[in-house]
Amino acid sequence: MVTQEFPSSSSNASNVSMAAFSSSVPVVNSTVPGSVADFYNGKSVFITGGTGFMGKVLLEKLLRSCPGVSNIYLLIRPKRGQVAQERLQQLLSSPLFDLIRKERPNDLFKVQPIEGDITQPELAISQSDRELLIRSVNVVFHSAATVKFDEKLKLSVTINMLGTQRLVELCRRMPNLEALIHVSTAYCNCDRSEVKEMIYPPPIGPDQIVSLVEALDEDLVDSLTPKIVGNRPNTYTFTKALAECWLKENKGDLPLVIVRPSIVLSSMEGPLKGWVDNWNGPTGIIAAVGKGIFRTMLCEKEKKADLVPVDIVINLMIVSAWRIASVKTKDIPIYNCVTGQRKPITWETFVQLCFSNLRTHPLSQVNWYPDGTVTSSRAYNTINQYLLHFAPAYVMDFVTWLTGGRPIMIKIQNKLQKAATCLEYFTTREWEFDDSNVKDLSQTLSEADRIEFQFDVAKIDWNQFLENYVLGIRRFIFKEDTSSIPKARKQISRLYIVYRLVQIISVLMTWHFLTLRYAPLRRMWSNSLRLLMHLARMLPFM
Repeated sequence: MVTQEFPSSSSNASNVSMAAFSSSVPVVNSTVPGSVADFYNGKSVFITGGTGFMGKVLLEKLLRSCPGVSNIYLLIRPKRGQVAQERLQQLLSSPLFDLIRKERPNDLFKVQPIEGDITQPELAISQSDRELLIRSVNVVFHSAATVKFDEKLKLSVTINMLGTQRLVELCRRMPNLEALIHVSTAYCNCDRSEVKEMIYPPPIGPDQIVSLVEALDEDLVDSLTPKIVGNRPNTYTFTKALAECWLKENKGDLPLVIVRPSIVLSSMEGPLKGWVDNWNGPTGIIAAVGKGIFRTMLCEKEKKADLVPVDIVINLMIVSAWRIASVKTKDIPIYNCVTGQRKPITWETFVQLCFSNLRTHPLSQVNWYPDGTVTSSRAYNTINQYLLHFAPAYVMDFVTWLTGGRPIMIKIQNKLQKAATCLEYFTTREWEFDDSNVKDLSQTLSEADRIEFQFDVAKIDWNQFLENYVLGIRRFIFKEDTSSIPKARKQISRLYIVYRLVQIISVLMTWHFLTLRYAPLRRMWSNSLRLLMHLARMLPFM
């Protein structure tokens, strides 16, 4: 079994019984009672992944827009000597919760930590906490996952698949459960160019892959990972696809919904426009571009970049729970939370807008003027990496070492190179994600709910959003106040002059070197200089 060639999910075999995996979501009851906020009145919510980027936005939005919610339980793993309660207090001290702390501080007491670990049997939740959850929870949001693209397969299976299975086992014991929202990814079927809102048959059974990684040594699993993953780019998309298939086969009567966001960026609206608190995805690259230390990337400029604001994803999750609880269905509703169909943006436009905003709202203490290129030529990109990334990094580290400092630029460039390589699969390809279910869901909302829980991606203003995104990176990643922008602009203006002078000198030196080696170029260069001198002498008489 270990050496088996797993068939691609795009093979003919994958089309067998495709209708069985469809999520047309037939409706049993078409009446939708009450507003979204009213649905959460008196409800208890359980969230996994609540300490992550999306989990924090979900928690804040539930507290702010669903004030009638009774309790929100967060699964929190003790970490770095901090118990769950300490991590919760640290989480709630984030600027994201400033508005709630100011207007309704008592609502923060609704949030209660549940100490546990998604990687452990029974989620490592104590008996008393399990009984509490089983007795009281009405809505579960499962967003816990490893989002590292290059995660080892064994750990990715443990978190993304076994963690999901353990959560489902707990949910089956909840008599009052009305909605279970599983957060997947639009790219779990990235081996297909067209992705509908349905679960596709996997190239290998979920139970088979679990048995495989549990039976084999981790080093052997690592060596077999490329063959096991097949034509998917990483273990993340692979295990997310298998988790969906396992849920399809094992959900039973659970009120399950699957939400699939594409590439998640900062928040678009309140309470903090541009809020982002991690380096994942393009954010780390854009931050490095703003510092002037990242200048080239492999990319198909004309292809669509399917990017989505985090608050749009969260609003969709909250509404989808209301929908599945209010309108019973016979199948699994699946929502592709994407922008490529109704508000597309190309990678070229994305990069240009980011560059423009990084120069308008520059970071403080930048290493070099923010500029660079995206290219579809792998050879050209590799040359640029050595010339524009690693060569300057070695020089800077050498100077740092001479002055008694700690050289770090090579280490930083290695990390950036790794991140860029992980993104290459997504920046050089394009997908057509169907989002019909999302559009239909929006139509079921009242006008007030459509405003409060806005997830219509057609309303995105990319110019404004990306300006707030860059400002968010500046404020929340680098902790820089907007008052420092005028000073940073002066610095960036000086760097621009130096940058252009260096470019001119480099061109002249290259040309001079070529003219010394090739006689025709040397004669051309001499003639050009004589002509310039002649014109210069003529200027006073013109």
